[in-house]
Amino acid sequence: MIIKTVLLIAFFSVFISIGLYCRRHSTDVNGFVLGGRSVGPWLTAFAYGTSYFSAVIFVGYAGQFGWNFGVASTWIGLGNAFIGSLLAWVILGRRTRIMTQHLGSRTMPEFFGQRYGSARLKVLASFITFVFLIPYTASLYNGLSRLFRMAFNVDYSICVIVMALLTAVYVIAGGYMATAINDFIQGLIMLAGIVAVILAVLAQNGGFMSSLVKMSEVSSPVMKGAYVSFFGPQPLYLLIVVLLTSLGTWGLPQMISKFYAIDNERSIKTGTIVSTFFAIIVAGGCYFLGGFGHLFTTEQEVQSNGMDSIIPTMLSGLPDILIGVVLILVLSASMSTLSSLVLTSGSTLTLDFIDPLRGNRMSEAQKMTVMRIFIAVFIVISAVIAIVQARSRITFIAQLMGISWGALSGSFLAPFLYGLYWKKTTRASVLTAFGFGTVMMLLQLCISLGLFTPAGPVLRWFFQNSLYSGVLSMIVSLLIVPVVSLLTQKTAPAGVDDMFRCYDRSVVVHAKTVLGDRDK
Repeated sequence: MIIKTVLLIAFFSVFISIGLYCRRHSTDVNGFVLGGRSVGPWLTAFAYGTSYFSAVIFVGYAGQFGWNFGVASTWIGLGNAFIGSLLAWVILGRRTRIMTQHLGSRTMPEFFGQRYGSARLKVLASFITFVFLIPYTASLYNGLSRLFRMAFNVDYSICVIVMALLTAVYVIAGGYMATAINDFIQGLIMLAGIVAVILAVLAQNGGFMSSLVKMSEVSSPVMKGAYVSFFGPQPLYLLIVVLLTSLGTWGLPQMISKFYAIDNERSIKTGTIVSTFFAIIVAGGCYFLGGFGHLFTTEQEVQSNGMDSIIPTMLSGLPDILIGVVLILVLSASMSTLSSLVLTSGSTLTLDFIDPLRGNRMSEAQKMTVMRIFIAVFIVISAVIAIVQARSRITFIAQLMGISWGALSGSFLAPFLYGLYWKKTTRASVLTAFGFGTVMMLLQLCISLGLFTPAGPVLRWFFQNSLYSGVLSMIVSLLIVPVVSLLTQKTAPAGVDDMFRCYDRSVVVHAKTVLGDRDK
């Protein structure tokens, strides 16, 4: 207990100190929200990775999908690395950095408002962001608190309240720069911690090869040995999970904002490499570890305690020093993601919802004050939901996160992607995508709460959980936007042509720099 307590005190002391130190970077809105657009590639890459992977992944997804797919769940981590990180940086990174800087947009809703010339779209996007980031945040509290209860036998509510207060202190004080520096330190902890934990857990069953042999003897609903097969016992379900957790990040405001803040376009290449490597180790490691869950618990115990108990059960037999490492690892992942979520939510609600309602007359000081207030409000609301959800056992972590990801990605992915690459994308198509993504996940929420049952086998299949409906929402939105754009009146807001020309000029300048004077 002493070891674990000392590690936690040291952890919190460092990050609170960094938050207070970074107050000097948070004197205006641009510094508070984006770190003055001067964050280097390593800090940005680690901020991207640590915002991506949290207690939701480590406790919820790794446990549930490791149980369902066995060792094949490692494909989810690799999908996160190559689709959610590598391709996201390659396809979205430079364009997002250049175009948002040209427009002067600081948030994703603000980009929508300026790119499509619509204040209504900006307000609507900010509302969707605030509402659907709340269940994501609640799921973070849920996953982390389960580990604290296992390690310290502390009441769940106390864990949630302490975590909320500590996050509020360093985010409200230091803003984006504090979260970026903390994310870098937390990322290093995650890289070392996940390797140590995997080796220790597998050693309990005689190492990697021995663990594989034992997993091959576990019966599955399909056949014996399916949990060590290439694609596991449920390949289609595995593909659904890969798509939601990988492609879904392309439409998450808290992830895309990292491209806004990077210092220059040349840093994108370094950030791409670092972010991909980080995702392979952390995400691949988490899902790989979860794939051995059947060796540590039984079907009856999982039915009794829920899927979210699998990873804590796997870790409960570790030495105290390693349990302390696990706590710091998951705390690092969760605090970084939580800080990114609350900063995104508070800033977008202030800049894109409250300020337009007041006629854009708020001063810098007023915006800073309102942002900090909404960050605190967001933290309180999500903490209360987490406590109520845990006591009522409404749903488990993966479902809670799936609803959030499905709504945000279903609403924003297609409008943002087409907005960067296609001039002819119209306001009507964006509004249609917003409506479809939101309605789909509200229906899913109602179905999850048991308020009604969808009619027909096809609808029941798509709405069997938030993962299926979330992927459907994203894919349909990618089709809706171009089709509606071709059928509706073309809109050409002022500055859009300049935005695309600005990107083209940047590409030419970058090419000349790379090729050198001889090939100009």
